[in-house]
Amino acid sequence: MAVSKILAALFVSMTLYEVSVKANVFHVGDSIGWTIGKVNYTLWAETKVFVIGDTIIFEYNKQYHNVMQVNHEDFNSCNTKSPIATFATGNDSFNISSYGHYYYICGVPGHCQAGQKVDIRVPTPQPKPQPGSPSPSPHSALPPSRGSGPTPVAPTPAPGVPSPPPPSASAPTPGMSSPPPSWRSEPAPAPDSGIAPGPWWGMAPAPAPSPASSIYASLGVLYPSIAVLASVVTAFAY
Repeated sequence: MAVSKILAALFVSMTLYEVSVKANVFHVGDSIGWTIGKVNYTLWAETKVFVIGDTIIFEYNKQYHNVMQVNHEDFNSCNTKSPIATFATGNDSFNISSYGHYYYICGVPGHCQAGQKVDIRVPTPQPKPQPGSPSPSPHSALPPSRGSGPTPVAPTPAPGVPSPPPPSASAPTPGMSSPPPSWRSEPAPAPDSGIAPGPWWGMAPAPAPSPASSIYASLGVLYPSIAVLASVVTAFAY
């Protein structure tokens, strides 16, 4: 409650200060004053900005003119029979205390019809934007980046139509060459050798024995037998 009262007091103080700073004194018709046939008071009022606190002064010859405050209907019809107020001092002033329209005419017959009438309009001020209100993001006004577009979506198959199988992992990708064979792959056997591949994967088969090596191997086996036979024969000879 205390904070609300303080804020209200500050608001009233600022409003009064603003009014005191902006308050002006307007002489109807400027230097010509309030008369007939010399000033277009409609255009004169349209060139002014009236606010609460301003003072409106009517200066005129009281022998020929007066000032009547009337309502909107009497202002349009120049009716002088039911004025809100009538003034005839020759120097009348009014303080603007609220928003809206203040209608004045001259009550002398024929003067209002000749244009001696003025509408003092005090417009209601527009609300000011509150501090801290979000401002539009600069990125929202940026055009889309080049090449950006909607993400393609895979078409949904029609009902009753089987979906195609997923591509096999072993199938080669179009546009890509097959990798070179590994050095550890088993070599294919020669077409005319008649030799089966070796038992160990990745190893070349052993070469076939030549005739000479076969003879040497046979002699190596028979040599111990010949030596034993020779020693037996020598023993019987003695």
